[in-house]
Amino acid sequence: MKKSETKLLKQFRALPEDAQRSVTHFCDFLSSQHPVTSSEIPQPKDIARPSSESVVLAMRRLSETYFMLDNDTILTEASALMSQHILQGREAIEVIDELETLFEKYYDELLAATKLDTDDNRGDSHA
Repeated sequence: MKKSETKLLKQFRALPEDAQRSVTHFCDFLSSQHPVTSSEIPQPKDIARPSSESVVLAMRRLSETYFMLDNDTILTEASALMSQHILQGREAIEVIDELETLFEKYYDELLAATKLDTDDNRGDSHA
């Protein structure tokens, strides 16, 4: 997380609930004024998968590859996969394959959501 995001989150958490709602509404307003298009979503970095890689290093690589994603969103599912490897002895290569699929899924969802937002905004301008 960027320093500015950390600062913003700290300030947001310090606000009373009604002020947090106001901030959220204001962010919604700003987002509607500056919609992100799918062409503005960066492409994943091309980081090759090493032939031998631990699950932890794979998480680091995928987080760097898909730097545009919010890792907090992915963390719950990724942690479950990592636990299967560490606690249940599931093969690392299987877990890494699923982690790659998971990151790809969230990237595709980000692109799809951005496209939907763009389409919605186009529809609004013709109303």
